[in-house]
Amino acid sequence: MIRTEQCPDYPHVDQMLKRAFKTGEEARLVEGLRASQDYIPELSLVYETDGSIAGHILFSEASVQEDSSIYRVAALGPLAVDPAFQRSGIGSALMKEGLERCRSYGFPLVFLLGHPEYYPRFGFLPARRYGFELKQFQVSDDVFMVCELEPGALDRLQGEFRFSSVFESLH
Repeated sequence: MIRTEQCPDYPHVDQMLKRAFKTGEEARLVEGLRASQDYIPELSLVYETDGSIAGHILFSEASVQEDSSIYRVAALGPLAVDPAFQRSGIGSALMKEGLERCRSYGFPLVFLLGHPEYYPRFGFLPARRYGFELKQFQVSDDVFMVCELEPGALDRLQGEFRFSSVFESLH
């Protein structure tokens, strides 16, 4: 079952993130995002199975700046599935529900840094190819991706993408 994350889920999500990523970095990122102005509670989702948290996805508010205009967009990160449940479709289910919720919030685009083999199946494309830059982090073109939620958004928006400043505190 996919549902909005609730406060009692926080320690369970924290432990699952540590199992999935083997470090505390993603758990610290989620904790920081929850405390930030970029956090939207309805865009933090958990996948619950048999009373335990098997997966989690978080989208936060981000921006694209083009000249003096700033556009509101979403950033994905992190997406995690407990190792005991990986390759069972939980990540895909969380992604589909999360993208639909981002669309309903009016976000025209979603950005991420991630595996170029995994995310294209959900509509993610190399962002720099569409005129987006990322100056916060040095990453290769293939991991900086964007997904169009609003038809035509990739044609009319471009500029510098910026994650929540919380992401910077971890790098």
